[in-house]
Amino acid sequence: MGNNEKNKSLFYSLVLTFQATAMQQMGKLKNPLTDKIERNLEQAQMSIDILDMLETKTKGNLDEEEERFLKSVLHELKLNYVDEVSKDKKTQTNE
Repeated sequence: MGNNEKNKSLFYSLVLTFQATAMQQMGKLKNPLTDKIERNLEQAQMSIDILDMLETKTKGNLDEEEERFLKSVLHELKLNYVDEVSKDKKTQTNE
């Protein structure tokens, strides 16, 4: 495996790691360590912010496929985050 292929694989692994972490933090996936649904929207926001920063810092250095992948992951995470925040607002309104 060439250095470029290795870096591409590592990039995808990094993005997928933060994606899975954010989904766990939003309560969309079980935490594999505790086998429970845990929710912390502040931590989820931080994971999304890290991927946003990665997008900004790598601008112009990713190939089209990598760029599309990162944008897609960010889009999905942000939609899920907004969904979770709106659930909280509905719960607070109904109390």
